[in-house]
Amino acid sequence: AEPDDATSTTMPSFKSGAGVCACSFLEVGQAFEGSQHVSHGVGAKDEAWNVKVRVQGCDMERGYVCGVMEALNVPTAESKVMTFWEGEVVDNVNHNFYTSKWGADRESDIKHWNKFPHFAKLRESVHRDGGRDADLSELPCIFMRWKEKFFVNVGPDCGLTIAGFYYICLVRSSGEVKGYYFDPSSSPYQKLELRASYEDCQGKGFPTYEFH
Repeated sequence: AEPDDATSTTMPSFKSGAGVCACSFLEVGQAFEGSQHVSHGVGAKDEAWNVKVRVQGCDMERGYVCGVMEALNVPTAESKVMTFWEGEVVDNVNHNFYTSKWGADRESDIKHWNKFPHFAKLRESVHRDGGRDADLSELPCIFMRWKEKFFVNVGPDCGLTIAGFYYICLVRSSGEVKGYYFDPSSSPYQKLELRASYEDCQGKGFPTYEFH
């Protein structure tokens, strides 16, 4: 979301999936915590707030993941803001690197994916093969898009907007997540930084949603 104006020593498990191998950091109940940073340009004060995320569903065969995101101490909001999000796993089968919706075109896609170091060696093949890469199964990370769908505990006038979406990169070995928020009407390159957390893995404090 964007304003209107524990790393573990446990190694993740891997299973066969559609186009990419699944990772235990995307299993139901996995929690993350970190922060989101927003820059309003030269001379303007930057903003940052704490963020918590929990995975509530994952189906690698469909390239689908979903969960809840909680934004704390947001400068423009009177209370914490919780949203439900759905994600697309870039797997060459269900989804590729070209978004083709949510106001994003191929130019904006490449600009944002280029922010992730792991994308560098994929750039040429993605451009050549229409948004796909020959083999994503051996990558040390998983690329995704997270799209917030609705507010859970507040109304749309809470001081945040969910019109955009996040370009996401999850590192398999550590559970580190980095993301960049895209919305044509919002500040560019808002950065999301999360790490795997095990304090909230059972979902304490998070409502659960199921979609069919």
